[in-house]
Amino acid sequence: MSTVLDPLGARYAEWLRLPASATADVAAEDPEQVRAMPVILRIERAEPPARTAVLEAAAAAAVAVCLDERSAPGGEWHEAVSSWVDARIRKVARRARGAHWQAVQALPGVTVAVDGAEVRALVPGRVVATPKEVSRLQITGSDLPADEPGPPPAGVPVLWLNPVIEMTAGKAAAQVGHATMLLAALWPDASSWAANDFRVAVRTPSERRWAELLPGDDPAAAWRERGIVAVRDAGFTEIDPGTVTVLAQRP
Repeated sequence: MSTVLDPLGARYAEWLRLPASATADVAAEDPEQVRAMPVILRIERAEPPARTAVLEAAAAAAVAVCLDERSAPGGEWHEAVSSWVDARIRKVARRARGAHWQAVQALPGVTVAVDGAEVRALVPGRVVATPKEVSRLQITGSDLPADEPGPPPAGVPVLWLNPVIEMTAGKAAAQVGHATMLLAALWPDASSWAANDFRVAVRTPSERRWAELLPGDDPAAAWRERGIVAVRDAGFTEIDPGTVTVLAQRP
């Protein structure tokens, strides 16, 4: 199934083998052309959502934008999404509540709700042209306490968070969104996943299990034999460049 994510899948193996320093080399970028996908987390003051539910909603929302029919060739979102996918895959997570949350519903994107948590992923655009409804939202303060969601349900992809690093909920939301995009880019037929609204389980494994899951030096074999794809951070915020933050495992 050909999608706007094809270029991402094509360069995955090469990208995973790059030296860590290469992932953070942004000197040649024109700041006026830097693009990002805004990911808006609904975090109400009185009743904040569970962290795991927020991350699962963020993961589904990001890939839902990319595989929406409006992102396909000829669709109204295609140029914006394809231009973003062809460059560095940046996401910027922000928090919203009340009227500010309602305001971003009018912007192009997809809202996903999971177990009471809501996240809206917006169509990517140039950072310098971020709509005021988004730019006024805070990036900091999006952390949520860890929870214990239990074993992942059967039949859905599992996104494993690196157990030896700390990420805010906002940072983790961006990383799990990267993971679902890579998963969709490499999955030859994800129709059943799409029919299930791109639901995923987000879990943190033991350090031993994490080491077992890592693709190692052969990411192609890890995908072919174990259905594992890795997200390697570029080092823009919080995490050292080259760090593997999430492992996505297809069911």
